[in-house]
Amino acid sequence: MFTGPYDGMMRLDSLIPWERTKRAYGAQQRVKDQMIIESALLKQYESIRFGMSTRKGGVSPEPLGMNLSYRVHDDPANVTENRRLLFAWLGMRLDNAAIPVQCHSDHIEVVSGPGQYENSDALITNTPHVSLVVNIADCMAVVLFDPVHRVLATVHAGWRGTAASIVAKAVVSLRERFGVSTSDVVAFLSPSAGPCCYEVGPEVARVFSSVYVQDRAGRLYLDLKKANTDQLLAGGARESNIEVSPQCTICNPRLYHSYRRDGERSGRMMAVACLMDGEGV
Repeated sequence: MFTGPYDGMMRLDSLIPWERTKRAYGAQQRVKDQMIIESALLKQYESIRFGMSTRKGGVSPEPLGMNLSYRVHDDPANVTENRRLLFAWLGMRLDNAAIPVQCHSDHIEVVSGPGQYENSDALITNTPHVSLVVNIADCMAVVLFDPVHRVLATVHAGWRGTAASIVAKAVVSLRERFGVSTSDVVAFLSPSAGPCCYEVGPEVARVFSSVYVQDRAGRLYLDLKKANTDQLLAGGARESNIEVSPQCTICNPRLYHSYRRDGERSGRMMAVACLMDGEGV
């Protein structure tokens, strides 16, 4: 059972709830022209650039719209153009993208250049202008940034990755590989399936502590936001350094793709982050 990244060492139900972080930053989250999600917290740092797409602004026919994944039923030419548009909006180079082939694992890859990284759900780099990518459509994209050592990680955290403590393991990798102090880590947790809508079966619910599962009239709802926030707090991150998007992808069809809501008709969003060195991309 997942009770947190350091099972048995501390009570996760005694930790600061993610709702307080939501109050601190949720109102500041910006959606530029309904096409780009920005992080109010990450925007405070000139040495990182970040943005996440919505379903708006793409060339794919509806309901795909701004679909960024080749793994759905979309014309590959449309996906390529959508990616080109997104990277242009963000001021990044598509040919510098490091793209994981996500598989709901806890595998973490340290990268120094662009390319496709098989069977990976988290990427870490300290190389400027390498754009780390996460594709999502209900799962959470987590961005971890150390402004002291100038190291960046992006994590794909669905329920399987969360249960496997992939966010906590990414923090450990930052510490062991790059000497990062967890108290310096700045984190953004993207829009994702929220506890309002993310209904799961008992086989999923039993993997998690009851702290993260709400029983409402016999239906079970999972709180990915709290679970991943708690992994960061348990690992030593400061509450003031964590921004959690309060938005739910499932109940916001105007802005977000959602596989849980739309099934095979759903596109995918993309979160992208890269380190800057002051010389442009």
